[in-house]
Amino acid sequence: MSAAARLDRLPILPFHRRLLWLIGAGMFFDSFDIYLAGSVLGELVHNGWSSVPLNARFISSTFVGMVIGAAGAGWLGDRFGRKFTYQFNLAIFGLASLACAAAPDMDWLIGARFVTGIGLGAEIVIGYASLLEFVPPVHRGRWAALLSLVTNFGLFASTLLGWLIIPAFGWRPMFVIAGVGGFAVLWLRRIMPESPRWLELNGQEEAADRILRGVEDEAARLGIVLPPPAAAAPFPRPTRLTDRSFLGPLAVGSVMQVVIGIAIYGFVAWVPTFLVQHGMPINRSLGQSVLMSFGGPAGAALGWLLSDRIGRRPSIIAASILAAICGPAFAYAPSQEAAVALGFCMFTLIYFLVAVVVAGYVPELFPTTVRMRGNGIANTVGRLTTIFVPFGVVALYDRGGVPAVLGGVAAALLVQAGLAWAYARETNGESLEAIARDKETGASASLPQPSH
Repeated sequence: MSAAARLDRLPILPFHRRLLWLIGAGMFFDSFDIYLAGSVLGELVHNGWSSVPLNARFISSTFVGMVIGAAGAGWLGDRFGRKFTYQFNLAIFGLASLACAAAPDMDWLIGARFVTGIGLGAEIVIGYASLLEFVPPVHRGRWAALLSLVTNFGLFASTLLGWLIIPAFGWRPMFVIAGVGGFAVLWLRRIMPESPRWLELNGQEEAADRILRGVEDEAARLGIVLPPPAAAAPFPRPTRLTDRSFLGPLAVGSVMQVVIGIAIYGFVAWVPTFLVQHGMPINRSLGQSVLMSFGGPAGAALGWLLSDRIGRRPSIIAASILAAICGPAFAYAPSQEAAVALGFCMFTLIYFLVAVVVAGYVPELFPTTVRMRGNGIANTVGRLTTIFVPFGVVALYDRGGVPAVLGGVAAALLVQAGLAWAYARETNGESLEAIARDKETGASASLPQPSH
């Protein structure tokens, strides 16, 4: 595995920084487009273009498209390469966003939004996993969190620009920004290299070597003397996800993606409503929600600080337990000020988990041969959950109000903490090939078996 050994011995170079921004730019516009729906849908109802049932169809079509995109991206990424899939899904996303801007009626907008969702779902699967294949093991957690930080600024940018643009120019420019931004990134990404790990495993050793020599030459120009590549022991590389060695990672990755979906769409998406229940006027509730959204970048920054220092599993366990405490505490907050403070803490912990789980831990669990498919399946399961979470929130709210909803979110987070404790596989600081090799041989890679 010469490509892996040559990549893992590298220090962080300008090459890695360029790659972060090329991938991060696409992820930023992906996040921007997902979150612009909140501002746009409110304006569509206000000007009589849409209604609440039509808005629900808009949201549902987005999620259905994202499910299809997440599932398809995994297969395309492993079959045709990371770069091809990146460019393909970005073209879909850019064209469909411009089609949304040109929509003559709500039915057109809903149909175009479904196609946009396909590109949005694919970008998330490919983006995080691709970066991990280039970054050295000792920096992988921090750089996954950095990518999450860039991505999460899409929420703030979408909220801010919606506030500035929609009252003056209407809702269509929001889709134009997303579409033009997508095509700009598509053009910039023409220089993005294919993953040398993927090239080597698919018999394209010369292409992998050209990319690696270019990176090594950059290190030499900076006066960096590289150590010789470490020799890696060969290990079997099954290419079917039905192999028993993948059952544990698939189960763990899927459950964690489900929990993240429950946390985001059971709490983050409902914060304005919950604040109103605390007696806060709706206009102030929206303003406080914008302030609390800074918890997204704060959580990713916390992931950058901690994920490589304390490890993935301790990070997941601690943050899940703390979030499970903050959620019910928010519901029973004695004042509006306390509710906002606890809400910010909850935002921070949830997006810390996104940085550690979605951006790092889950893609790390799968070997290069099936990384995109494994990550795609886990992400697809999580996306499917988001379709049903709002109905669960309504059902819990009808039974016990905000405390019941956040009690359900807390229960899901505690399940995640228990799963991270039981699945005794730490990926911190290990090469992706070592993680896969341990999985093949069964070392520290399976759920504990009950004693008899």
